[in-house]
Amino acid sequence: MEKILIVDDEAFIRENLERVLGEDGYRTLSTDNGEDALALVGEEDFDLVLLDLNLGARSGLDVLRELKEIEPDLLVIIITGYGTVESAVEALKMGAYDYIKKPFKADAIHLIVRLALETQNLRREVRQLRRDGQSSLGVSRMIGTSPQLLQVYRQVQEVAKHETATVLITGESGTGKELVARAIHNMSPRSTRPFIEINCGSLPFNLLETELFGHERGAFTDAKTRKIGLIEEAHGGTVFLDEIGEMDLNLQVKLLRVLEDRKIRRLGGTRNIDIDVRVIAATNRELKSAIEEKAFREDLYYRLNVFPIHIPPLRERREDIPPLLDFFLKRFAGEFNKLFRDISRAALDLLMRYHWPGNVRELRNVVERICIMHNAEAITPEMLPREIWGEAPSGEAPFSFEIPPEGVLLEEIVNQVEKELIEKALQVTGRNVAKTSRLLNIPRGTLRYKLEKYDLIGEG
Repeated sequence: MEKILIVDDEAFIRENLERVLGEDGYRTLSTDNGEDALALVGEEDFDLVLLDLNLGARSGLDVLRELKEIEPDLLVIIITGYGTVESAVEALKMGAYDYIKKPFKADAIHLIVRLALETQNLRREVRQLRRDGQSSLGVSRMIGTSPQLLQVYRQVQEVAKHETATVLITGESGTGKELVARAIHNMSPRSTRPFIEINCGSLPFNLLETELFGHERGAFTDAKTRKIGLIEEAHGGTVFLDEIGEMDLNLQVKLLRVLEDRKIRRLGGTRNIDIDVRVIAATNRELKSAIEEKAFREDLYYRLNVFPIHIPPLRERREDIPPLLDFFLKRFAGEFNKLFRDISRAALDLLMRYHWPGNVRELRNVVERICIMHNAEAITPEMLPREIWGEAPSGEAPFSFEIPPEGVLLEEIVNQVEKELIEKALQVTGRNVAKTSRLLNIPRGTLRYKLEKYDLIGEG
């Protein structure tokens, strides 16, 4: 039952509104002043507020402003007399939903309140969908514009149309294989049916077998009741077999039979059960090498590899890093109520050069950790993990020297290395001495001495 707050200093108006709204089954509370209204909204959840602009000593516009500060999404309908229509228009600019003039008819109240509450319900549904991740329908959650990712988009859109085609997704850990699988499901005619994910590397053979195929009562010692397997639960939908390369060879035989016959048999069962599922498999292993090592069945590989999709690692599509950073920064800054809105040029340069062995998952974790540990308007280099700002671009040691037969001057080489490190740190911090000293873990006074020693003051 929707709850509506009525704020008007005329008892007759309050009573009339309570009666009209009560006829529609709404629960109402009323008050004759702004202070009580603000207190009530601070204590309880209201779906709608009917607010008179003329509250005597307190301006309705002031009350509206404070109501919006307490609850920005609260819908407010302004009640106004003939002489205050201009103020009602001002109220609309401040975020009021609509206004109604006195004297008003019951039919007008019924209509405007119903429309306002329908608007509120739609807003709530949208917020809930966003929280639940339903905006991931299609490829909208696959962030990036690189040619490699655009190719993945096209493949997802094409194979989604063919609801029985088996798909094999390959790529390193953290590249987003599950996201691609969900996009295929969500864009397909099966989107209203179940999407069941099974990690083939997380369970031993006997447990994975019963998870996949289910069992009948008495099939083994602990089988007290019948269990429906995950493949059977996915009937009409999609089964996502993650880490398929880790599946036991004996189980691979049974999976091959399912793909060929579109039937399953529960453990301990005596009858075959028809199933209608699309199978999407994913792996970070090189399955052809696994076949050569007799760790994966060749016939199953070709049965899975009907429509292959390869997701390239992040280091091969670096132009996707900025939009991914922007997406994760907005997400976690909002989630943790932090100020972050931007990334400094120096920090972005470091993030663009890093080789990202953990791919998109690692990038996501870095941004989440920064938003937990820090609070600023922009990400700066000193907030980044050491492996990012301290890594040589090639992945090799940052300095390499050959010792000639005649020997070397150690002090000269040490000075050269020290100067290069300081220069690099200055670039990272935008020549901020305090940040540079923290980055190099040396006292500020020591840094200033070395800046003078290597004639680095004023460079840039």
